[in-house]
Amino acid sequence: MISISKLLCGTENFGDSLRYAHGSQGQVHGAVAGHGPVVVWNSTRTCNLQCRHCYSESDSKKYDELSTREAKQFIDDLAEFKVPVLLFSGGEPLVRPDFFELARYAGQRGIRTTISTNGTLITPEVARRLKDIGVGYVGISLDGIGEVNDRFRGRKGAFEAALKGIRNCLAVGQRVGLRFTINRHNHKELNNIFDLIEKENIPRVCFYHLVYSGRGSEMIKEDITHEESRAALDLIIERTLDFHRRGLDKEILTVDNHADAIYIYLKLLKENPERARQVYELLSRNGGNRTGIAIGEVDWEGNVHADQFTRNHCFGNVRQRKFGDIWTDLSHPILAGLKNRKPLLQGRCAKCKWLDLCNGNFRARAEAVHGDFWAEDPACYLTDEEIGVV
Repeated sequence: MISISKLLCGTENFGDSLRYAHGSQGQVHGAVAGHGPVVVWNSTRTCNLQCRHCYSESDSKKYDELSTREAKQFIDDLAEFKVPVLLFSGGEPLVRPDFFELARYAGQRGIRTTISTNGTLITPEVARRLKDIGVGYVGISLDGIGEVNDRFRGRKGAFEAALKGIRNCLAVGQRVGLRFTINRHNHKELNNIFDLIEKENIPRVCFYHLVYSGRGSEMIKEDITHEESRAALDLIIERTLDFHRRGLDKEILTVDNHADAIYIYLKLLKENPERARQVYELLSRNGGNRTGIAIGEVDWEGNVHADQFTRNHCFGNVRQRKFGDIWTDLSHPILAGLKNRKPLLQGRCAKCKWLDLCNGNFRARAEAVHGDFWAEDPACYLTDEEIGVV
């Protein structure tokens, strides 16, 4: 994740302590010194929606999943490895009958719990329970306003149901925010999303770049162009600064494209050199994409992957081995390569002068387009001149 509000405005939020701390620099197995990675747990594959870009290709069927006992043992192993954050994802995590029991248990073991949900199941009672068990953050996916979202999510009324879920969280003081995946069908909705978070007093929004994985792999031709990516980030920058000028405390992030960080740095270098110097320091601490280092994923069956989009490379299963043992075992060439990927990168990524700040961007997209895990990321929208390849 790239905190646009942190880079532009110097704001402070919880995630910044993992992304930009001095202890994050040079880590191999964790987010910051003395800790393991943030872990995304796709605790169930079952979902009440059928979204066009779903990386887990979820639907309403039942699948083999970790039992409650197995899940608690898994959480114990995460606590032993000092994992700072466990993100419950899916499918739809709220359809799992033992979700609240497991989320409470993770909190009791000292792990900050968050949830990624479509929001349609968050009634006032559910919102209160989330608050009561200490869930740190609820991320609710919206991919447009009204029918735009409903078409993308595969269910009429999904937007209104999700909006009710957001309002229910806000009503009980549960921290909540939006997740928005940018693509050709909704990139013109960005202004409307900013208007929505102001109108509804939503404190946080994450704008995800499309990753070609699962059903999302069928959307390669539906991604936006490089020019549209630049225009989208220009708008995100403009609206973030506008919120800050007006004293509206909003956390704005983009996800899954580290070209965003370089783009912001280059703009600041022209407009505000002193702020650019500070941003360069923050980006140096972060080190760019840290899939396989600061973030990992475990699926519903217990398989360990570098992230939720790279499920075609499995490093082990938590039913057989502890997560920490799998995460630090460098016998798998992909996991070992991710720990030190710079010598393996190819194409523009290998030649880019910002490699220390970006770290080769997103490998799942490179593999989806080029068939080579270490190829250049096709979604990098920086020009050859901007990256020093002329």
